[in-house]
Amino acid sequence: MGEMIVSLDDDIPLDSTRARFTNLLKRHQQLTDRLTRDSDKTIFDRLSKEFEAARASQSQELCLDGEEWNDGLLATLRERVHMEADRKDSGNAGLAPVSHPEERVAYRVGNKVIYCLEGARIGIQYETSFAGETYEIYHCVLESKSFLEKMNVLEHTIPFFLPLRDLENDHLSSNAKKFIDSVGDLLHAYVDRREQVRLIKELYGNQIRELYHSLPYHMVEFAIDDCDCKVVVSLRYGNLMCELPTKVRVLAWPMHQLKRQCTSPRLSKLASQAIPVRLSFAEDALRIQSLPEAYAEIVVNMPQEIEQIFL
Repeated sequence: MGEMIVSLDDDIPLDSTRARFTNLLKRHQQLTDRLTRDSDKTIFDRLSKEFEAARASQSQELCLDGEEWNDGLLATLRERVHMEADRKDSGNAGLAPVSHPEERVAYRVGNKVIYCLEGARIGIQYETSFAGETYEIYHCVLESKSFLEKMNVLEHTIPFFLPLRDLENDHLSSNAKKFIDSVGDLLHAYVDRREQVRLIKELYGNQIRELYHSLPYHMVEFAIDDCDCKVVVSLRYGNLMCELPTKVRVLAWPMHQLKRQCTSPRLSKLASQAIPVRLSFAEDALRIQSLPEAYAEIVVNMPQEIEQIFL
């Protein structure tokens, strides 16, 4: 931390500041990897095996839609897992099966699959996707001490930087269905934002500089290379369940050496602009389109829009 302390009187070059910030981001990522590598990987491996075993033991998977997915079904599942646990605890498991094969049913609701697990637990498997391609699978296990007591999250594989505990406190005891659905929406939005950023890096990496983002991708900033201007894009997602930003700012101002290097009247006037200008056409595109789609539209219209603004 000592290397980050500097005198306010020192004239620190912008490149040096960027290098320090980039190094800080790398160290932050290394710390994140260390925190998640061991314990979370162990939980992920164990739950993956348990959910796979639960899937293999099911006699069928029912797809629910609309009103079929409701609190009544969850109450039935809670009662079922507690009855099965009570049978085992009573010592009758050797005399009668915990449940008949036809009773072992999994329920699919959109991108979620709900299982009855051993030990009076309910497991939810969340499948994420982007642009029709499947990505990570996450797990969340719920339990309660009895059928009449409230459920709580026993364990999960959801990224630590997503507010699972907030959703649990807000919804699980009063509306378990809303909790389960909200976690699915949260994961879908996170993967969608992340993959949007990955895609513009993949498609336009030669044009994008200084790209930074938060872990849940609810803050994204990057600069666009342009021959006339420096353009900086700042995106904020006020709600982590949003796939599109709620606050957008796109600023453009001339490169600091442009006036000395260029002699054309248009570029000289551009270089004399001291205050950055907001590019409303770019902000509008980013509010209503995915990041890759909006970026493609922005770079196509950028030269004409810049010329209209500064001339």
